[in-house]
Amino acid sequence: MRTYRRIAYEDRCQMYALQKAGKTQAEIGQALGFSQGTVSRELARNAGRRGY
Repeated sequence: MRTYRRIAYEDRCQMYALQKAGKTQAEIGQALGFSQGTVSRELARNAGRRGY
């Protein structure tokens, strides 16, 4: 059973960098230890002017 892990600021910074490097959401999730769905929600949640 997987345990819950909060997305830290450092994880968000890495998501941003990996996204800018052209990595897919699945690749980002695998690199950071999150599911693709978690990465997708996080990127969508912060896709506005102030976000990613």
